[in-house]
Amino acid sequence: MFSALATGSGSAIIGVHPQQEAEVILINGNPVESIAATDRGLAYGDGCFTTGRVRAGRLQLEQAHVDRLWLACERLFMTPPERELLLREIRQQAELVQEGVLKVLLTRGSGGRGYSAQGCHQTQRIIFTSAWPTHYASWQAHGIVLGDSSIALSCQPLLAGIKHLNRLEQVLIRRQIDQQGWDEAAVLDTEGRLVECCAANLLWRCGDTIFTPRLERAGVSGIMRGTIMAYLASCGQTCLEVDATRAALDEADEILLCNALLPVVPVRIYRQRELHDFTLCRQLQRFLDDSL
Repeated sequence: MFSALATGSGSAIIGVHPQQEAEVILINGNPVESIAATDRGLAYGDGCFTTGRVRAGRLQLEQAHVDRLWLACERLFMTPPERELLLREIRQQAELVQEGVLKVLLTRGSGGRGYSAQGCHQTQRIIFTSAWPTHYASWQAHGIVLGDSSIALSCQPLLAGIKHLNRLEQVLIRRQIDQQGWDEAAVLDTEGRLVECCAANLLWRCGDTIFTPRLERAGVSGIMRGTIMAYLASCGQTCLEVDATRAALDEADEILLCNALLPVVPVRIYRQRELHDFTLCRQLQRFLDDSL
């Protein structure tokens, strides 16, 4: 929740009120809970973010999280912060929270006129932590109910793959998931191709062949997706990136979702069809338990 607060200088400040489980909010290295109301991240979603799990005081896949932020900054023509500075702040907060979730947001900051970003060179760093969703443990063990979202993702190759701050499509998809009582939903793009789920990447297996949607036109290229694909390649189990429709999921022997927090869960029900074969999911869970 955000609230506008007046300051003595007359400039508006946005106060960030964390949910009860939030532990820490760090903005530009300072333990504060406010950012300028003129910040372009608020006005336009002008920025990027990454979310990861903290275990034993360490952000899992730390370098991959920072790399994805740098890639997003490059795509958005946004000046990245000093890398070692950001890493120090991440490590400080991970050590402080020990167990939970850590999220890093980068915004272009304040400045420019209208949509123009000219003169904006002070990238804002926002880091906050929260509790790990405990229901994920049940999802890991027993699987989830996957629905079909009627809300399609727009195709925009310039933004495809990165985790930018414009997430209104996901907000609408999540609303539909909540209304329908699903755990997650498979999402298409506006041309009818499978892309991902609301907050996770999607994989499926037919026999010995593993598939995942191509993400050149829409979607987020998740860190866990990349980690899983690299592991499968090292085992000689190629994961094919394909253009597919929902019919591919109807024919799948196994459907999986992955992201940096889950990190991988099986689908047990899709379109009223029960799936009982979790072979690949269990293999990946064992690998991730040992390697993360």
